[in-house]
Amino acid sequence: MEVAAKGNVLGGYVPARYILSVLGSIGMAIVYGLKVNLSVAMVGMLNHTALNTVTDQNASLKNTTDDAKDAIVEFAMHTAEQDGPFIWSSEIQGIVLSCYFWGYFVSQIPGGRIAELFSAKWVMFFSIAINVVCTLLTPVMTEMHYIGLVFMRVLEGIGGGVTFPAMHVLLSKWAPPAERSVMSALVYAGTSLGTVISILMAGILTANAGWESVFYVMGFLSTIWCLLWVVLIQDSPKQQRFISIEERNMIIASLGGMTKDRLSRKKLPVPWRAVITSKAFLAILVAHVCSNWGWYMLLIELPFYMKQVLDFKMTENTFATALPFLTLWIFSIGLSRTLDWLRGKNAITTTTARKIGTLFASVVPAACLLALCFIGNNRGAAVAIMTIGVTSVGGMFCGFLANHIDIAPNFAGTLVAVTNTVATIPGIVVPIFVGALTRDNKTIHAWRIIFYVTIGLYVIEILTYLVLGSGEEQTWNKVTQEKHDDQENQLKDVKKSHV
Repeated sequence: MEVAAKGNVLGGYVPARYILSVLGSIGMAIVYGLKVNLSVAMVGMLNHTALNTVTDQNASLKNTTDDAKDAIVEFAMHTAEQDGPFIWSSEIQGIVLSCYFWGYFVSQIPGGRIAELFSAKWVMFFSIAINVVCTLLTPVMTEMHYIGLVFMRVLEGIGGGVTFPAMHVLLSKWAPPAERSVMSALVYAGTSLGTVISILMAGILTANAGWESVFYVMGFLSTIWCLLWVVLIQDSPKQQRFISIEERNMIIASLGGMTKDRLSRKKLPVPWRAVITSKAFLAILVAHVCSNWGWYMLLIELPFYMKQVLDFKMTENTFATALPFLTLWIFSIGLSRTLDWLRGKNAITTTTARKIGTLFASVVPAACLLALCFIGNNRGAAVAIMTIGVTSVGGMFCGFLANHIDIAPNFAGTLVAVTNTVATIPGIVVPIFVGALTRDNKTIHAWRIIFYVTIGLYVIEILTYLVLGSGEEQTWNKVTQEKHDDQENQLKDVKKSHV
């Protein structure tokens, strides 16, 4: 407590909990930036002359689940002029770009549980560190063989998969309920900021300094985060040296009766049966899956619609490529701050706040997709609608995505790992679905079917979450340590009786 009296590292001007939020946001930006940079760098890595055409490249990219593919690739091709050293078939390119998700898919649930039982701080550090190391090694491993690149990407995916669970655990211990929306939005909005920065930065580096520079520069800059994270961040306010007594007491008091379990490292068992039968959890699961379908549709496939139907090239206006990511970041912070303020005034409940955030992330994109069906060939309107649709998705950060912490702070890491694992499936299905419908029919009629299906899923999300969603802590989260100790004592007694 003597150390705490000295205040936090910035002399008391910046609360420790917001240092956590900012560094968490930068960490998410790093993970997403290192995730998408290969899509840009690959344009400079491939020998297009030897391959004769980039058609196979674009086709393989359309069948992967990487973010912002068409806009990224066209922007990179616009800036990169020289052929690279690698002659990879479209099949190899597809494997290289999609293998990230092999690791991402399998690591989330184990990562979430490890973060809950041991240390979310070090799980998050591992996530970024493995991405940084693999990024720095990517040029060397790629020169050896493309299998080396595949290995690096799988490891990056393993690291990337544990970011959401780890940050959920940290937020459950650091975020006062009255600030949970804005802290969650600040952290997770870093994903969009990291994507747009990586798109622009990787394109410039590829064109001016070679494809290797993308990995060396981004990897080196990310090491700075690792050092700051180790020094400035702890798993809970109780363990943090750089925090004022007032802030520490405020956070602990705001978490109320749940503090004892949540701020400690008590190893509570997950009540799986109660979880999978919980209406509140199922509402989050449905919302997460349906929202991700719409997210991938807006982020990945909508640029193809604009190219195929409207003959609009995103490279004609790179600002149009970056704008939705920037507006999403601003909107998510503003909305979450407003909802927290209304909750603080007792104007709305936590349940209402979560539903408002989720409605913004579903109703507005659905309306935008419906509008696209009837705007004709108006390119300006299409860009505006795309920007509005992607921007509004930011409501999910203070909506269903923060809701895991509300209903079960003791198991927030595991819960978000489960829903995010299932919600990864749309990222695999969406490109296949769109490709099947548009392969021989690149018209507005085919795209209307795609948009209507997406709108239908948004409707399912809206109805399910409005009816079943809840911001209240669930009874099954209140696993008391005494009960857990009784169970352990019973097991010990049984063992003794056998002896």
